[in-house]
Amino acid sequence: MNPRGKPWYRFIRWAARYLFFGALGGMRSEDSQKVPMEGPVILAPVHFSYLDPMIVSCGTARAVSFMAKKELFEVFGLGWLIRSLDAFPVERGAGDSAAIRHAIEMLQQGRALILFPEGTRGDGKTLGPITPGVAMLARRTGAKIVPVGVVGTQVAWPKHQKRPRRHRTKVIYGDPFTYEEATAGLGEKEKRTAFAEYLSQRLIELCARGGLILALPPKSTDD
Repeated sequence: MNPRGKPWYRFIRWAARYLFFGALGGMRSEDSQKVPMEGPVILAPVHFSYLDPMIVSCGTARAVSFMAKKELFEVFGLGWLIRSLDAFPVERGAGDSAAIRHAIEMLQQGRALILFPEGTRGDGKTLGPITPGVAMLARRTGAKIVPVGVVGTQVAWPKHQKRPRRHRTKVIYGDPFTYEEATAGLGEKEKRTAFAEYLSQRLIELCARGGLILALPPKSTDD
């Protein structure tokens, strides 16, 4: 498989980057070369907006797939389009085992996948708590994790706003790492906390590079 994607994927990526985002004021991609062009990769971006899967996909030459909430596949036209771009549905809040198995299979095939570690869109001011999904998939598949900062989408199309507005956006890719590198020398319970804290800090730093200062998520009270 071509790591840059099929011709249809590359055409839609070009149209989204230069026509769609161009109409919104333009987008900038920084350090896209840090995304490995081979092997299993999880791109783990912050999440503020419906625009985030699109901008993360447009900013890198690596073809990526992504989970999308099941309801989007029921929207006329949109469902066909995102399926044609290798998106697959997930039923949020239901522990969708079929979607998880599909994600594992894709990574085991050496694919690249966007997974939002916060799980849902935030307010663009505070990083949400890191859910266990990214860590679980990275641990089971050995995938490289690329943290991704996204700046501007929280203004262009924030949560609860009906349609996007003009605002320049930016996507910043960080250095890849593995689950084992982030949790080396720790016990299993400590690893879960350490991974979440490590990824949170990387995302905070990347967004700060782009001019967006995010507050850290509240610390877990679990023992």
